Amino acid sequence: MEFSRVSMISCFALLLCSSLAYGASSPPAPMAMSPSSTPTPAPAPAPEYVNLTYLLSVAGPFHTFLNYLESTKVLDTFQNQANNTDQGITIFVPKDSAFKALKKPSLSNLTNDQLKSLILFHAMPKFYSLADFNKLSTKGPVSTLAGSQYSLNFTDNSGTVHLDSGWSKTKVSSAVHSTDPVAIYQVDKVLLPEAIFGTDIPPMPPAPAPAPDISPAADAPSAETKGKGSSSKAEPSTSSSHRIMNFGTWNQLLLALFGGWVMFF
Repeated sequence: MEFSRVSMISCFALLLCSSLAYGASSPPAPMAMSPSSTPTPAPAPAPEYVNLTYLLSVAGPFHTFLNYLESTKVLDTFQNQANNTDQGITIFVPKDSAFKALKKPSLSNLTNDQLKSLILFHAMPKFYSLADFNKLSTKGPVSTLAGSQYSLNFTDNSGTVHLDSGWSKTKVSSAVHSTDPVAIYQVDKVLLPEAIFGTDIPPMPPAPAPAPDISPAADAPSAETKGKGSSSKAEPSTSSSHRIMNFGTWNQLLLALFGGWVMFF
């Protein structure tokens, strides 16, 4: 009886030890992942903020255009289009000298709304690289931020972009900034829309005629040459008259001597 009890306890102890050893040696079961624990991709980085005031201040000089942007509050519209839309913006900026050269028509006679529309007329609600203007030249008038009535015509002439607003015909002289979503191009004239100034466009002044090429003829004798020629021709007549006068004087002298000699003898 005692022996059987010891045997049972021993068997129980062996089973317990073997189960503990098996549990310690076996790896833990993988945990089931719930659908909500799937890793999400990192968000795309936000585009870099473009400060139009800074770009126009360090380039140019574009101080006059920048002053109009700030006084008409159009700068806020441009800034929002540049940084808060997917299309971007393209701006045509006249230099300060272009505003100084603008005599007629004058911007001082415009109302606040007209002046605001004129500044909006210098931008398009989309980013265009210089290569894109080759396609725009075949599409006809392109609307600007001022509205569908304020449109521009483009011509790409061997890589040089020309703009035509009706009143203004100019070209892109340099690229100030051309990185998506903002393109800023320098132009030589202020863009004047027909929607403000009308269609009665004064004719362009004619180009100055080239100065005539006045060069002396190679074969034409000069006045000095003519004078020398006439004096040289007059010299023989003068010398011959002196000879005749001298010959007559000698004749008279000989006759006087001959007459005296006759009277003496």
